Amino acid sequence: MTPFGARLQAAVAARGRLCVGIDPHTTLLSAWGLDASARGAREFGLRVVDAAAGRVGVVKPQVSFFERWGSAGFAALEDVLRAARDAGLVVIADAKRGDIGSTMSAYAEAWLTPGAPLEADAVTVHPYLGVGSLEGAARFALENGKGLFVLAATSNPEAAVLQTAPAGAEPVAAAVARAVRALDEPGASWSSLGLVVGATVELATRGLSADLLQGIPLLAPGFGHQGARLEQTDALFGTLAPQVLASASRSILSAGPTGLAVAIEQHLAELEA
Repeated sequence: MTPFGARLQAAVAARGRLCVGIDPHTTLLSAWGLDASARGAREFGLRVVDAAAGRVGVVKPQVSFFERWGSAGFAALEDVLRAARDAGLVVIADAKRGDIGSTMSAYAEAWLTPGAPLEADAVTVHPYLGVGSLEGAARFALENGKGLFVLAATSNPEAAVLQTAPAGAEPVAAAVARAVRALDEPGASWSSLGLVVGATVELATRGLSADLLQGIPLLAPGFGHQGARLEQTDALFGTLAPQVLASASRSILSAGPTGLAVAIEQHLAELEA
Protein backbone atom coordinates (compact mmCIF):
# COMPACT_ATOMS: atom_id res chain seq x y z
CA MET A 1 0.00 0.00 0.00
CA THR A 2 1.51 3.32 -1.08
CA PRO A 3 1.29 6.01 1.64
CA PHE A 4 -0.81 9.08 0.88
CA GLY A 5 2.20 11.38 1.12
CA ALA A 6 4.02 9.44 -1.60
CA ARG A 7 0.94 9.40 -3.85
CA LEU A 8 0.45 13.14 -3.37
CA GLN A 9 4.11 13.85 -4.12
CA ALA A 10 3.87 11.81 -7.32
CA ALA A 11 0.70 13.62 -8.40
CA VAL A 12 2.34 17.01 -7.87
CA ALA A 13 5.45 15.91 -9.76
CA ALA A 14 3.31 14.76 -12.69
CA ARG A 15 0.67 17.52 -12.82
CA GLY A 16 1.90 20.48 -10.79
CA ARG A 17 0.95 22.09 -7.52
CA LEU A 18 -2.50 23.46 -8.40
CA CYS A 19 -5.42 22.13 -6.36
CA VAL A 20 -8.80 22.88 -7.95
CA GLY A 21 -11.64 23.55 -5.53
CA ILE A 22 -15.11 22.18 -6.22
CA ASP A 23 -17.35 24.76 -4.54
CA PRO A 24 -20.90 24.92 -5.95
CA HIS A 25 -21.87 28.29 -4.48
CA THR A 26 -25.46 29.28 -5.20
CA THR A 27 -24.25 32.23 -7.27
CA LEU A 28 -22.01 29.96 -9.34
CA LEU A 29 -24.80 27.43 -9.90
CA SER A 30 -26.97 30.24 -11.22
CA ALA A 31 -24.19 31.59 -13.44
CA TRP A 32 -23.67 28.11 -14.86
CA GLY A 33 -27.39 27.77 -15.62
CA LEU A 34 -27.86 25.04 -13.00
CA ASP A 35 -30.54 24.64 -10.36
CA ALA A 36 -29.70 25.52 -6.77
CA SER A 37 -30.24 21.91 -5.71
CA ALA A 38 -28.42 18.67 -5.06
CA ARG A 39 -28.88 17.81 -8.72
CA GLY A 40 -27.27 21.10 -9.75
CA ALA A 41 -24.39 20.61 -7.33
CA ARG A 42 -23.80 17.11 -8.70
CA GLU A 43 -23.69 18.34 -12.30
CA PHE A 44 -21.40 21.20 -11.27
CA GLY A 45 -19.00 18.86 -9.50
CA LEU A 46 -18.86 16.35 -12.33
CA ARG A 47 -18.10 19.08 -14.86
CA VAL A 48 -15.21 20.33 -12.71
CA VAL A 49 -13.88 16.78 -12.43
CA ASP A 50 -14.03 16.38 -16.22
CA ALA A 51 -12.09 19.62 -16.74
CA ALA A 52 -9.53 18.87 -14.01
CA ALA A 53 -8.76 15.28 -15.03
CA GLY A 54 -5.53 15.11 -16.99
CA ARG A 55 -4.70 18.75 -16.23
CA VAL A 56 -4.09 18.75 -12.47
CA GLY A 57 -3.40 16.09 -9.90
CA VAL A 58 -5.56 17.26 -6.99
CA VAL A 59 -9.13 18.45 -6.42
CA LYS A 60 -10.82 19.61 -3.22
CA PRO A 61 -14.62 19.37 -2.95
CA GLN A 62 -16.02 21.70 -0.29
CA VAL A 63 -18.39 19.45 1.61
CA SER A 64 -20.66 22.19 2.97
CA PHE A 65 -21.95 23.13 -0.47
CA PHE A 66 -23.29 19.59 -0.87
CA GLU A 67 -24.47 18.73 2.61
CA ARG A 68 -26.80 21.73 2.74
CA TRP A 69 -29.09 19.67 0.48
CA GLY A 70 -29.36 16.88 3.04
CA SER A 71 -29.31 13.25 1.99
CA ALA A 72 -29.64 14.17 -1.69
CA GLY A 73 -26.63 16.44 -1.34
CA PHE A 74 -24.54 13.70 0.23
CA ALA A 75 -25.56 11.36 -2.60
CA ALA A 76 -24.40 14.02 -5.08
CA LEU A 77 -21.11 14.38 -3.22
CA GLU A 78 -20.60 10.61 -3.26
CA ASP A 79 -20.93 10.66 -7.06
CA VAL A 80 -18.44 13.53 -7.38
CA LEU A 81 -15.91 11.91 -5.04
CA ARG A 82 -16.16 8.61 -6.88
CA ALA A 83 -15.84 10.23 -10.31
CA ALA A 84 -12.77 12.20 -9.22
CA ARG A 85 -11.00 9.16 -7.80
CA ASP A 86 -11.94 7.07 -10.84
CA ALA A 87 -10.37 9.81 -13.00
CA GLY A 88 -7.07 9.35 -11.17
CA LEU A 89 -7.29 12.58 -9.18
CA VAL A 90 -6.13 12.87 -5.59
CA VAL A 91 -9.25 13.96 -3.67
CA ILE A 92 -9.16 16.09 -0.53
CA ALA A 93 -12.56 16.30 1.17
CA ASP A 94 -12.71 19.77 2.68
CA ALA A 95 -14.89 18.84 5.65
CA LYS A 96 -12.92 20.43 8.54
CA ARG A 97 -14.03 17.85 11.07
CA GLY A 98 -12.86 17.98 14.67
CA ASP A 99 -14.11 16.34 17.86
CA ILE A 100 -13.09 14.24 20.84
CA GLY A 101 -11.07 11.13 20.10
CA SER A 102 -13.73 8.43 19.61
CA THR A 103 -15.98 10.70 17.56
CA MET A 104 -13.04 11.94 15.53
CA SER A 105 -12.10 8.36 14.74
CA ALA A 106 -15.63 7.80 13.42
CA TYR A 107 -15.24 10.83 11.15
CA ALA A 108 -12.02 9.32 9.84
CA GLU A 109 -13.83 6.07 9.10
CA ALA A 110 -16.56 7.96 7.24
CA TRP A 111 -14.16 9.82 4.93
CA LEU A 112 -11.11 7.56 4.70
CA THR A 113 -12.31 3.95 4.69
CA PRO A 114 -11.45 2.29 1.37
CA GLY A 115 -14.71 1.57 -0.45
CA ALA A 116 -16.83 3.80 1.81
CA PRO A 117 -19.54 5.91 0.12
CA LEU A 118 -17.69 9.14 1.03
CA GLU A 119 -14.19 7.81 0.41
CA ALA A 120 -11.58 10.51 -0.23
CA ASP A 121 -7.79 10.37 -0.24
CA ALA A 122 -7.54 12.90 2.57
CA VAL A 123 -9.81 15.05 4.72
CA THR A 124 -9.31 18.42 6.38
CA VAL A 125 -9.56 18.44 10.19
CA HIS A 126 -9.11 21.01 12.94
CA PRO A 127 -7.00 20.55 16.07
CA TYR A 128 -8.66 22.93 18.49
CA LEU A 129 -9.92 20.23 20.81
CA GLY A 130 -6.23 19.42 21.13
CA VAL A 131 -4.01 17.71 18.58
CA GLY A 132 -4.21 14.62 20.79
CA SER A 133 -7.87 14.25 19.82
CA LEU A 134 -6.68 13.56 16.25
CA GLU A 135 -4.44 10.62 17.18
CA GLY A 136 -7.02 7.95 16.33
CA ALA A 137 -7.87 9.62 13.03
CA ALA A 138 -4.20 9.97 12.14
CA ARG A 139 -3.54 6.32 12.95
CA PHE A 140 -6.53 5.23 10.85
CA ALA A 141 -5.38 7.38 7.93
CA LEU A 142 -1.84 6.00 8.03
CA GLU A 143 -3.03 2.40 8.29
CA ASN A 144 -5.22 2.84 5.20
CA GLY A 145 -2.88 4.82 2.96
CA LYS A 146 -4.86 8.01 3.51
CA GLY A 147 -4.05 11.52 4.73
CA LEU A 148 -5.16 14.40 6.92
CA PHE A 149 -4.72 18.13 6.46
CA VAL A 150 -4.75 19.80 9.86
CA LEU A 151 -5.67 23.49 10.14
CA ALA A 152 -2.65 25.36 11.47
CA ALA A 153 -2.45 28.91 10.07
CA THR A 154 -5.59 29.77 8.17
CA SER A 155 -6.12 32.71 5.85
CA ASN A 156 -9.22 34.19 7.53
CA PRO A 157 -8.28 37.27 9.58
CA GLU A 158 -10.38 36.19 12.58
CA ALA A 159 -7.99 33.30 13.20
CA ALA A 160 -4.92 35.41 13.93
CA VAL A 161 -5.69 36.04 17.61
CA LEU A 162 -5.97 32.34 18.37
CA GLN A 163 -3.20 31.06 16.12
CA THR A 164 -0.62 33.61 17.29
CA ALA A 165 -1.45 33.15 21.00
CA PRO A 166 1.45 31.75 23.04
CA ALA A 167 1.54 28.01 23.65
CA GLY A 168 4.58 27.78 25.87
CA ALA A 169 7.58 29.10 23.97
CA GLU A 170 5.91 29.31 20.56
CA PRO A 171 2.62 30.39 18.96
CA VAL A 172 -0.32 28.00 18.85
CA ALA A 173 0.08 27.43 15.08
CA ALA A 174 3.68 26.28 15.54
CA ALA A 175 2.71 24.03 18.45
CA VAL A 176 0.04 22.44 16.24
CA ALA A 177 2.55 21.86 13.44
CA ARG A 178 5.07 20.30 15.85
CA ALA A 179 2.44 17.99 17.35
CA VAL A 180 1.18 16.91 13.92
CA ARG A 181 4.71 16.10 12.82
CA ALA A 182 5.08 13.86 15.87
CA LEU A 183 1.99 11.84 14.87
CA ASP A 184 3.39 10.67 11.55
CA GLU A 185 5.75 7.82 10.88
CA PRO A 186 9.33 9.04 10.32
CA GLY A 187 11.32 8.55 7.15
CA ALA A 188 8.90 9.51 4.38
CA SER A 189 9.93 12.17 1.88
CA TRP A 190 6.46 13.72 2.19
CA SER A 191 4.37 13.18 5.29
CA SER A 192 0.85 11.79 4.95
CA LEU A 193 -0.27 14.30 7.59
CA GLY A 194 -0.31 17.77 6.06
CA LEU A 195 -1.18 21.24 7.31
CA VAL A 196 -3.50 23.96 6.08
CA VAL A 197 -1.46 27.17 5.84
CA GLY A 198 -3.07 30.15 4.15
CA ALA A 199 -1.27 31.91 1.32
CA THR A 200 -2.11 35.27 2.88
CA VAL A 201 -0.46 34.34 6.20
CA GLU A 202 3.01 35.59 7.07
CA LEU A 203 4.57 32.37 8.31
CA ALA A 204 6.91 33.98 10.81
CA THR A 205 4.03 35.58 12.71
CA ARG A 206 2.69 32.06 13.40
CA GLY A 207 6.10 30.71 14.36
CA LEU A 208 6.27 28.54 11.25
CA SER A 209 9.77 27.98 9.88
CA ALA A 210 11.19 25.99 6.99
CA ASP A 211 12.86 23.60 9.43
CA LEU A 212 9.60 22.92 11.27
CA LEU A 213 7.55 22.37 8.09
CA GLN A 214 10.09 20.51 5.97
CA GLY A 215 8.49 17.48 4.31
CA ILE A 216 4.96 18.37 5.41
CA PRO A 217 2.50 18.97 2.52
CA LEU A 218 0.94 22.41 2.84
CA LEU A 219 -2.58 22.99 1.56
CA ALA A 220 -2.63 26.72 0.87
CA PRO A 221 -5.98 28.45 0.32
CA GLY A 222 -6.13 32.18 -0.20
CA PHE A 223 -5.19 32.41 -3.87
CA GLY A 224 -7.41 34.25 -6.31
CA HIS A 225 -10.54 35.57 -4.60
CA GLN A 226 -8.80 36.07 -1.23
CA GLY A 227 -5.99 38.13 -2.70
CA ALA A 228 -2.82 36.05 -3.04
CA ARG A 229 -1.49 35.53 -6.57
CA LEU A 230 -0.28 32.20 -7.85
CA GLU A 231 2.89 33.68 -9.32
CA GLN A 232 3.82 34.76 -5.77
CA THR A 233 3.90 31.18 -4.43
CA ASP A 234 7.67 30.74 -4.53
CA ALA A 235 8.24 34.13 -2.93
CA LEU A 236 5.62 33.53 -0.22
CA PHE A 237 6.83 30.08 0.79
CA GLY A 238 10.52 30.14 -0.11
CA THR A 239 12.19 26.75 0.20
CA LEU A 240 8.83 25.24 1.21
CA ALA A 241 7.21 26.15 -2.13
CA PRO A 242 7.74 22.71 -3.76
CA GLN A 243 5.52 21.09 -1.11
CA VAL A 244 2.70 23.67 -1.39
CA LEU A 245 -0.68 22.77 -2.88
CA ALA A 246 -1.97 26.10 -4.15
CA SER A 247 -5.75 25.93 -3.83
CA ALA A 248 -7.90 27.99 -6.17
CA SER A 249 -11.67 27.80 -6.45
CA ARG A 250 -13.78 30.79 -7.42
CA SER A 251 -11.11 32.32 -9.67
CA ILE A 252 -11.34 29.15 -11.77
CA LEU A 253 -15.01 28.29 -11.34
CA SER A 254 -16.17 31.77 -12.33
CA ALA A 255 -14.97 31.00 -15.87
CA GLY A 256 -18.10 28.89 -16.30
CA PRO A 257 -18.45 25.36 -17.62
CA THR A 258 -17.16 26.19 -21.09
CA GLY A 259 -14.17 28.12 -19.77
CA LEU A 260 -13.04 25.74 -17.03
CA ALA A 261 -10.33 23.94 -18.95
CA VAL A 262 -8.73 27.15 -20.16
CA ALA A 263 -8.94 28.71 -16.69
CA ILE A 264 -7.25 25.67 -15.13
CA GLU A 265 -4.44 25.78 -17.67
CA GLN A 266 -3.98 29.52 -17.15
CA HIS A 267 -3.77 29.05 -13.37
CA LEU A 268 -1.25 26.26 -13.82
CA ALA A 269 0.87 28.42 -16.08
CA GLU A 270 0.85 31.28 -13.54
CA LEU A 271 1.79 28.92 -10.72
CA GLU A 272 4.51 27.00 -12.50
CA ALA A 273 6.04 29.84 -14.53
